[in-house]
Amino acid sequence: MRDIICPSCKTSFKLDDAGFADIVKQVRDDQFSEELNHRLAIAEKEKFNAVMLAEANLKNTLQQELSKKEQEISALKSRKELELEQIRAKVVQAEQEKRQAVLEATRTIEKERDGLLNQLSNKEVERQLQEKSIQEQFNQKLLTKEETIKMKDDEIARLKDFKQKLSTKMVGESLEQHCEVEFNKLRATGFQNVYFEKDNDASSGSKGDFIYRENDQNGNEILSIMFEMKNEGDETATKKKNEDFFKELDKDRNEKKCEYAILVSMLEADNELFNNGIVDVSHKYKKMYVIRPQFFIPIITILRNAALNSMQYKEELAIIRNQNIDITNFEEKINDFKSGFSRNYDLASRQFKTAIEEIDKTMNHLQKTKEALLASVNNLRLANSKTEDLTIKKLTHGNPTMKAKFDGLNG
Repeated sequence: MRDIICPSCKTSFKLDDAGFADIVKQVRDDQFSEELNHRLAIAEKEKFNAVMLAEANLKNTLQQELSKKEQEISALKSRKELELEQIRAKVVQAEQEKRQAVLEATRTIEKERDGLLNQLSNKEVERQLQEKSIQEQFNQKLLTKEETIKMKDDEIARLKDFKQKLSTKMVGESLEQHCEVEFNKLRATGFQNVYFEKDNDASSGSKGDFIYRENDQNGNEILSIMFEMKNEGDETATKKKNEDFFKELDKDRNEKKCEYAILVSMLEADNELFNNGIVDVSHKYKKMYVIRPQFFIPIITILRNAALNSMQYKEELAIIRNQNIDITNFEEKINDFKSGFSRNYDLASRQFKTAIEEIDKTMNHLQKTKEALLASVNNLRLANSKTEDLTIKKLTHGNPTMKAKFDGLNG
């Protein structure tokens, strides 16, 4: 039995072990529950506090992270705004540079356009001036040609009218006289030293009308021409063409040793070829021309100038030829010297080679003589050795007769 005091009323009562155990159990269960509840409450409070602390810490951390992110965002915004401002500035600058480039390009293009327009304007003015000049020249040439044609027509008409009024012989003589008069007009000023006379030598059966011959101060011929004058009244019914007189004119030219042959002709008045004035017929007879009377003096002047130029070229060619001859003579002398020197060198070289060969032969001969002498010395030495080895005993060995004689001499 156990005495138990009530904690509330302080009353003492007895309690057996089973009851005590049951009370203790109850008390313990109540205490445990209370303790458990108390601890659970504490745990719950601690959990709540921990949760609150964790929430506070998390909130604080999140706040810090948020603040940090906001700062980063702010810095990023600032950097982006700065970059955006820089980009805007670059865009503005690019726009300005673009406008400036466009402006400069426009100015350059406008300047080039203005220059091209000026050049085009100048070219147009120049073209107009050239066209005007060409037109004026053409008009002038046309006018000159028309005047020339008119003059030729007038001259032809005058000559035809003149021929109709004259007899056949007078027509021929008038053409010769016309040419002679035209030449004599200029003889005193341009042909002082020229021979120009009628060809009166008919020893070969034919003759020309005039011979022109001119020499220089040294007597060298500059120009020589055989002239033949033919008119409508000068030929027979079977000779009405210029070509019919070429062969005879060439024959007269060669007999009188003239360089050129010229037919002054009024024949074939309707032939456009001969009406051109000067016709070269060298494809048939060398250095032969057919001319109308108005070209009598011009053909002489043309051939004379050509001959004078040819004389100058001939003189220059002669000087060059003489220089070439001097050079050739110098080269020939050099070649002769080289040839002689080469020949003498060859002879000396061959003689030197022969002397060397003779020396080689002599040396070979001396070498052979030396070898022969050495062989003779060797033979003499052997002979001397054999002589020194020779004794009476060796001489009489095998020879009883000689041995008996030497024994007799010794006895």
